[in-house]
Amino acid sequence: MNDIYVVGIDMIRFGRFPDRTPPQLAAEAALMALDDAGLSITDMQALYCGNLMQASNMVGQRLLREIGQTGIPVVNVANACATGATAFRDGWIAIRAGLYDMVLAVGVEQMGKGLLGGTDRGGFVTEGAIGSDTMPAMFAQIGLEHQRKYGTTFEQFAKVSVKNHHHSTLNPKAMYQVETPLEQVMASEMIAYPNTKLMCSVNVDGAAAAVIASEKAVRRLGLMDRAVRIRTSVMTSNPFAEREFAMPDFNAVTRLASKHAYEAAGIGPDEINLVELHDCFATAELVHYENLGLCGEGEAGRMIDSGETALGGRIPVNVSGGLLSKGHPLGATGIANIYEVATHLRGKAGARQVEGARLGMTHVVGGGPGMGSACAIHILEKV
Repeated sequence: MNDIYVVGIDMIRFGRFPDRTPPQLAAEAALMALDDAGLSITDMQALYCGNLMQASNMVGQRLLREIGQTGIPVVNVANACATGATAFRDGWIAIRAGLYDMVLAVGVEQMGKGLLGGTDRGGFVTEGAIGSDTMPAMFAQIGLEHQRKYGTTFEQFAKVSVKNHHHSTLNPKAMYQVETPLEQVMASEMIAYPNTKLMCSVNVDGAAAAVIASEKAVRRLGLMDRAVRIRTSVMTSNPFAEREFAMPDFNAVTRLASKHAYEAAGIGPDEINLVELHDCFATAELVHYENLGLCGEGEAGRMIDSGETALGGRIPVNVSGGLLSKGHPLGATGIANIYEVATHLRGKAGARQVEGARLGMTHVVGGGPGMGSACAIHILEKV
């Protein structure tokens, strides 16, 4: 019995909470995940807490002050946009290694408005604030290169935002739940061509949490009816390149991670039923269709035109609304993506349910100029 499962998972509705602290937001999500599993903090053997802005402020220990200090080991994780996914993966690794049977993984961030908005920062800045225009410029360049090679159009990039904003109207936990017609997306303020303001991810506060358990614990506690199998967990950093660029190659790091993930899971991309991927900008989602093997080289524009990645399409992508509309609290995003996929695999996604979902993939990638990158992919399976 070597399988590992998610048995409890939840997230708070993403928004802005200036009167609350990251530990308080994390505590709410943690209690929701524990309640989902019918367990308490006393059942957890370790805590893995992801938070970027207060990486040195022991958010995990402060979280336990809110819900119960039981003496368990606490690991605080910071890994750019992959922070929450890294905390989740660390918990998975610990169970896989036989150290524990049941752990809690939490991701949380308080970002507020603007690149440097929010409170209780601990002196850190967001990934998007490495320079006032650095991240938009990088993902603009990625889009322009795709446009140069394959003729991808401004309208095709904009359709990503139209799709994800529509999906968010079906998700009560999304920050924004409004339609944005194509003309509105294309006419909004230009941030860095081809990404307009409505094609950029939303800075929000948020938290998500998951209870991860060994098969032995799941069977002992009778939780198999609500369990979601973690088919594989993969993480990569920048692969070696003959020529080093100032900007990290987000395509290469994702392609490497997806290759390892499919090999480890023993499946191909054609077997995946839904994907939550890192749409920090509309251009990012489109290129990741190809990076994750969802379509062939140069086919991403055709894929968005065809509706294949919309709810009801061949492989729905970001049915939650994605980072573009659900929001992107850096440390929470990785686990929030897992929550979305797990909810579909449980058949509990309501109006946005992907019918017949059996296998789902989550993807996050973080980093920036001079930083390198971190990519995490999880494949989850309905039991």
